[in-house]
Amino acid sequence: MDRRRASLRIRGKVQGVFYRESARTEALRLGLTGQVRNLSDGSVEAVVEGAPEAIEAFVTWCHRGPVQARVTDVERADGEARGEFSTFTVERSS
Repeated sequence: MDRRRASLRIRGKVQGVFYRESARTEALRLGLTGQVRNLSDGSVEAVVEGAPEAIEAFVTWCHRGPVQARVTDVERADGEARGEFSTFTVERSS
């Protein structure tokens, strides 16, 4: 099975709107592993690994997020899966 990795930086009104928990729910629904966390500059960082089609669906979701979010930008860097995650988790803010 082809597994890939995407590192995302999501900007806009993405903190205080359940973005991380909603991202976790979406990632698990899509069968992805990885993590999501708030960053000190007000953005959200997500790292996902899984099937390329599932990653594309997750990135599409990240552009809109949960109902109260207002996403203005999603930066993306792709790479090879590293296999370091067993599930998808919400990490503490950095």
